[in-house]
Amino acid sequence: MSEHRRKQPQPQGGGRAAARRAAQQPSGRRAAPSHGTASVSHSDAYDEEAPYGGRAAARRAAQRGGRRRGGGGPEGPGPGPGRGRSAGPGKKRLIDYPRYGKYGWRRWVPSWRQTTALSIGFLGSILAAGTIAYAVVSVPKDSQASQAENNVYYWDDGTQMVATGGEVNRQIVGIESIPKAMQYAVISAENKSFYEDPGVDFMGIGRALFNMAKGGDTQGGSTITQQYVKNARLGDQSQTLSRKFKEMFISMKVGTDMEKPAILAGYLNTSYYGRGAYGIQAAARTYYGKDASKLNPSECAFLAALLKGATLYDPAGATEINSIATPAANTKRATDRWAWILDEMVKDNRLDAAERAKYTEFPMPDPPKKNAQLGGQIGYLVDLAKAYFVNNNDQGITADMLTTGGYEIHTTFNKKKVEQLRKAVETVYDANIDPKKRPDTDTHVQFGGASVEPATGKIVAIYGGADATKHFTNNADQTGAQVGSTFKPFVLAAAMDKGVRDPNGPSDQSTGERTQVSPDKTKYNGDNKLKIKNYDGSIWTNEEDKEWLQRNDGDESYGDIDLREAMRESANSPFVQLGMDVGIPVVRDYAIRAGLLDSSLSKSDVPSFSIGISDPSAIRMAGSYATFASSGKQRDPYSVTEVMKNGKSVFKHETKTERAFPAAVADNVTDVLKTVVEKGTGTNAQLEGREVAGKTGTTDGNKSAWFVGYTPQLSTAIDMYRLDDDANNKDRKFLEMFGTGDQEEIHGASFPSEIWRDYMTEALKGQPVEKFPKPEPIGQAWWGGGAESPTPTPSETPSETPSETPSETPSETPSKEEPPTPSDSCTELFGCGDNGGGNQGGGNNGGGNQGGNNGGGSGGGVTDSPSATGTDQSGGQNGGSDGGFFGGTGG
Repeated sequence: MSEHRRKQPQPQGGGRAAARRAAQQPSGRRAAPSHGTASVSHSDAYDEEAPYGGRAAARRAAQRGGRRRGGGGPEGPGPGPGRGRSAGPGKKRLIDYPRYGKYGWRRWVPSWRQTTALSIGFLGSILAAGTIAYAVVSVPKDSQASQAENNVYYWDDGTQMVATGGEVNRQIVGIESIPKAMQYAVISAENKSFYEDPGVDFMGIGRALFNMAKGGDTQGGSTITQQYVKNARLGDQSQTLSRKFKEMFISMKVGTDMEKPAILAGYLNTSYYGRGAYGIQAAARTYYGKDASKLNPSECAFLAALLKGATLYDPAGATEINSIATPAANTKRATDRWAWILDEMVKDNRLDAAERAKYTEFPMPDPPKKNAQLGGQIGYLVDLAKAYFVNNNDQGITADMLTTGGYEIHTTFNKKKVEQLRKAVETVYDANIDPKKRPDTDTHVQFGGASVEPATGKIVAIYGGADATKHFTNNADQTGAQVGSTFKPFVLAAAMDKGVRDPNGPSDQSTGERTQVSPDKTKYNGDNKLKIKNYDGSIWTNEEDKEWLQRNDGDESYGDIDLREAMRESANSPFVQLGMDVGIPVVRDYAIRAGLLDSSLSKSDVPSFSIGISDPSAIRMAGSYATFASSGKQRDPYSVTEVMKNGKSVFKHETKTERAFPAAVADNVTDVLKTVVEKGTGTNAQLEGREVAGKTGTTDGNKSAWFVGYTPQLSTAIDMYRLDDDANNKDRKFLEMFGTGDQEEIHGASFPSEIWRDYMTEALKGQPVEKFPKPEPIGQAWWGGGAESPTPTPSETPSETPSETPSETPSETPSKEEPPTPSDSCTELFGCGDNGGGNQGGGNNGGGNQGGNNGGGSGGGVTDSPSATGTDQSGGQNGGSDGGFFGGTGG
C-alpha cells in the first residue's frame, strides 16, 4: 500500500479515540500501559502495518489459504512460511472443481477420474431414463385415420362392383389374404432382418437423429415395425426429434407385444401406394384391377417398389406434383427397382431363381381411372343398397357409422341385367326423344325401371336415370309418378277374394255378406261417363253433394262387359264401380298385401283410387306383381344379401314369405293379365315363345305412363314421365306428354312396353321357358254398375242410368253442376285441371316427400337424393288418375 495511505500514528495520551481503540481490542489481549503515549505491541504494530505487496498479494495469499506474513501469537510474529506462501494444505471440498491446488487453466480441466465418473453417470442416466420411458410409455391404439377405409359393394356373383362410401380408399385384409410374395418383397426391399430385429434399428435411428440435429436431410433406416407405428399408431409423419423418440419406444414395445405377421399385415394395410390407394387391397384393385390375393410375384415386386415413393415410381407419372416425375422417368425408376427387388428376394432365399427367371418384362399397371366410379347406374345401386342395409339391420348400424367404411356389402344386383336394362332404356330414348328438335315436348323426359325375382324378392336390376352424378333422383324408387291402370289388378284380386258387398247389407265394410266375383261371369257397365254409385246403389257424392262421372280412354263406351275384357281394354268405369262395391279400404288393404307400401297409397277413399291415383315406386310395383307370379306368395323386394365387417357377418337377409291371398286368386289375376298381353293393350310386350302377364297404365293429363309385367321367373316395371327435377326448382310438377317423342299421346302401350320387351328378351336369354299355373275356377256371376242381369233385381231402376248425368262433357262449368274447381272440394276428392287431386286426391301421405322417405325402406331401400316432388303434389298430382273427376285414359 502506498505511503500516503498508511494509517498515521495516533497522538500520545488518552482521549476518546484511545478509549475507542481500547474497547475494540479483543479480550485476552494485554492492554498497553497508559503513560501519556500509547505503547504498541508487536502484534498491533504488525496489524497496523500495511501488508507486503499490497491488496493483490493479499488476495492471492487468501486464495492459497495462507496469511500475508508469517503467523504468530499475541507475543509477536511466529516463524511463518514466508511471504506469499500458503500456511498449509487446508480442507478439500466434496466435489473438487475447480480443481484444488491447480492454477490457471489447469484448475478448469477435469481429472481423468472426474471424466470417467461423468461418462458413467451420463450413460447411466440415459439408461435409467430409457428404462423408465419404456416402462411408462403406452402403445396407442390404431389411429382413426389408419382405420378409415372404403365400403366395398359386390354384384350378385361376388365380383366387386365399387369401393366407395368411406373417406379413404382402403380395404383392410388379413395376412392370409396377402400373398407370401408380397410379404417377402417388402421384407427384402426394406427390412431384411424383420423377423429377427426387436422392432428398432438403432444405427438407423442414430443416423437420422444425427442428421436432424445438424440440420441436414432426414433419412430412413426405419424398420417395418417403425413404419407401421408411424402410419397406424402415431398418425404423425413429422420429422422431429420428439416424434423419433416416441416412435422408437413404441416400436420397441410393439415389437415385443405383437406377432410379426400382425405387424407386417398392419404395415401393408396402412401404407400409401399412390393414386389415392391406401393398403395392399386398394393398391391391387387400383393398379391391376384384382384382389390382393390374386397378385403374382412380379406384380408384388412393383407394388413394393411404390412404397419408396409412388410419386416417383408410378409409370403414369405425376408431374403436377414433381416436375421430374415424368412417365418415362418414373417407368425407368420403377423398372430398375422392380428388377432389384426380385433379385434381392432370390438372394434372401425368398424367391426361387427359376421362378424369378419367368419375369423378364415389367408388369405395366393399368392406366389411372377417372374418378367417376359412381356415375351411370352405379350410384343409384349404391344408394339403394346402402339405404336398405341402414333401414333393415338389427345391429343399430346407422348411416353415419356406414361412412366410416370397412363394410363389405353383397348386393342382389346382376351386372348383366343392369346393363341390359340401361341399354333398353337408352335405345328407346335415343331413337325417339329429341329435346333439341322438340324442346317443348321432349325436355325433362324421365324413365325408371326395376326388375325383381318372384321366387326370392331379389332386385336384380334397376334403372335410376341417365347418370347418378348428374341426375340425382333415383327413378326406380318413389318419384311421385302415379301408376294409373296398373293398379287395377289389386282391385280384381280384392273382388275375387274378399268379394263385393251385399247392397242390402250393413254399411260397415268389415261385416255383412259378400260375393266373390268371377273374371268371366261377372259383368259391369262399361259406359263412358258412368255415374258412380255407392255399394248400396245410391249415387256417390262428395261433401258438397257433387256427383262423380267416370270417363274411359278416348271416351269409349263398352256397354256391359266382363272383368277380363274390361282389364284387356283397360276400361275405367267397370273398375271404379267395382272398387266402390268392394270398398276402397279393402282395395287398399289388398294392394298392401301384394307388396305396396301404405305410405305410397292415397289416403282418400274417392272412386278414382281404384284406377291408380297412388304413386308407388317401380321397385314396389315390380315386387307386387311378383306376388301374382308366385301364386299369391308375397316376398318383400330387397337389395342386400349380406354385409361383412372385419370378416364377420353383421347382417344377413332372411327372406320372409307370406300368403297375400289364395293361389286361385293370384293365378286368375295372372290369367286375366295374360289376356292383356295376348290381345289387349299390352300386345307390344309379347315375348316370343314365352307366356307374359302384364298391364299398361296411363294417367290423367298424360303425365305418366307405365308397363308392369312378368314371366314366372322375372317381374319388371317400367315408367315414363316428364318432370323438371332441378333441385333448385321448388315448384316442380309433372308435365304433359302430348306430342312427346313425336307421339300424339304417350301410353303404357308405347315406349314403356317397348323398353320392357327389349329388356326382358335379353334378360331371359338362356333361361328355360316356364308356364304359369292353370287357374282354378273362382267366383260367381255378379252384375254391377247398372249392368243388366238375366233376372234384373228390384234395386235397378231407370233413374240410375248414365242419362241422369249433370253434364256430358268435362268442359261444363260448376254452375251447370259440373265437377268442382280446385278451390272447391276438388282438392279434397277430385282431380281438377293440372293439380289433379291436390293433397287429398293422392293422399296427404301418399307420396312426394313422405312416400319417398318410406318408399324403399324394406323393399330395396331409399335414396338420399332429394324427392322429385313436393309434398302437396305427390300422391294426387294427377287427381283422378285416368280421368280426374271424369276418369280419363285407361292406359
